[in-house]
Amino acid sequence: MLDLLSSVEILPTKSHGPSPSPAVSLPSVSSPEHAGSRSIENVQLVPESPIPAPFDIEDGGPKQGRIVVIIAVLTGVNFLSSLTNGFITIGLPRISSELSLPEHLMVWPSAVYYLTSSTCLLLAGSIADVVGPRRINLAGCLLTGIFIIACGLARTGIEFIMFRAMQGIALSLCLPTSVAIVAKVAPSGRKRNIGFSCLGFVQPIGFSLGLVLEGAVLDIMGWRFLYYLSGGLSLALFITSLWILPRDAMIIGSVFTKLKREIDWLGALMASTCLVLFSYILATLTGAVSNIRQPTNIVLLLISIGLVPAFIFWEARRERLNLPALIPNSLWKNTVFTSVCLTVLFSNALANSMEVFCSLFFQEIQHTSALGASLRILPSLIVGFITQLSTGILIHRLSPYHIILLALILSAGSPLLMAVTSAQWPYWYAAFFAQLLAPLSCAIMFTIGLLAVSEGFPAHTQALAGAVFSTVAQFGASLGLTLLAMVATSVTNSKGDQGKGREEDLLAGYRASFWAAFAYMGLACVIGVFGLRRMGRVGVKKD
Repeated sequence: MLDLLSSVEILPTKSHGPSPSPAVSLPSVSSPEHAGSRSIENVQLVPESPIPAPFDIEDGGPKQGRIVVIIAVLTGVNFLSSLTNGFITIGLPRISSELSLPEHLMVWPSAVYYLTSSTCLLLAGSIADVVGPRRINLAGCLLTGIFIIACGLARTGIEFIMFRAMQGIALSLCLPTSVAIVAKVAPSGRKRNIGFSCLGFVQPIGFSLGLVLEGAVLDIMGWRFLYYLSGGLSLALFITSLWILPRDAMIIGSVFTKLKREIDWLGALMASTCLVLFSYILATLTGAVSNIRQPTNIVLLLISIGLVPAFIFWEARRERLNLPALIPNSLWKNTVFTSVCLTVLFSNALANSMEVFCSLFFQEIQHTSALGASLRILPSLIVGFITQLSTGILIHRLSPYHIILLALILSAGSPLLMAVTSAQWPYWYAAFFAQLLAPLSCAIMFTIGLLAVSEGFPAHTQALAGAVFSTVAQFGASLGLTLLAMVATSVTNSKGDQGKGREEDLLAGYRASFWAAFAYMGLACVIGVFGLRRMGRVGVKKD
């Protein structure tokens, strides 16, 4: 499939310029800061499109108009995939009823998506750096459209869960390659900042808009319609991508040899296995915390914990032998890099979990309709969009340290407001302001975090940089949802033993989950204060 996709591109028939140049042997590229990272020593590259068309090139790079279209196509695919996550949040009760999904599997249509995508991102990014981001992105875009439509065609709950799992894998092919392509076509500075900003804000905004759309059409057209529509749009973007995405360099020699030599397969296997096992354990605990006592879950938890030091040891060995390392340990010694990853994780956990639990609060406690709950969450979508875009435009002129701290503190106020909100209070008393504050840290950290992570990796491993950032963000979303679900379930069950009404029990559980979110955002603020003090400017144009 990759060979087929790489061979298809619509180009002008008339060419200008000299004949194609011969293959060139690139020298070894290395950096003392990234010892053990990928080397491209003696790799021969031949441009597949050595003759640029007039509309393609301007001042040595793509024209601004084409850059805009490229970013729009890349963000469109990510947006549509996130949109479907919002569909599930509102439409899950109807979906479960129509597909006869057992109650103990209710969490899996949402959880399995994050589980498969987060565990495949690192491997997808590593492969893309070898075979080319365009090929991998095209495959991911095509598969995303196919599996979104397949979700709408599902006839049983198991089919729906399986198609959601495949959609997560398809997304893992798109996220890191989008970062690599934007880094390739957009020069460092304002253009790249805006490009990364777009890649960031479409995910939480797509999720939020999915909540609104599903609430609006669920009772009118059913839950399947929006899956057909989103899948069709994704396939349309795939066709557009065949024409607009910049072509990859053709590698001379055996692709399989280079894949074997330049990818840390064992490191990728250990990291993916650790993430999938830990995510699975978290998902099982959402039903009942007592599930951790099951022998199978204990064994899986111990294996996932044991893989952490094993991965660290293996990466240290790869660095010491100057072999390609998946994530060099030297990166984690950089306090700013590690702190950025942690604040991205907590910010993404807050944004996603607040949307879900606020929707539940509005519907289950205040008895609003699905559409009413969606409209109450709408302000977070608008604030997130404005904040994300403004960050991309202005970040090269501002101090990221102070912006991040302000955003973290303000966002921490969102779960605090919801934790003290009374079920009888009007929406405008506290819940409205909670929606305004919730997306701030996530929106700002998507742009600043992606720039910081991208600048921490060499130019030839930008797909891996995107994979690392996306893995942290996706795992944060999964962690936030499952952690708050565990807290809410435990408190609700404990209150149920006291003989109070179900609504009072649910309210106690939701409040406990909001307090838990406030606690981990407090931890994020502490990390930001001490870990980001030495953070310099990001997104500054380089000559």
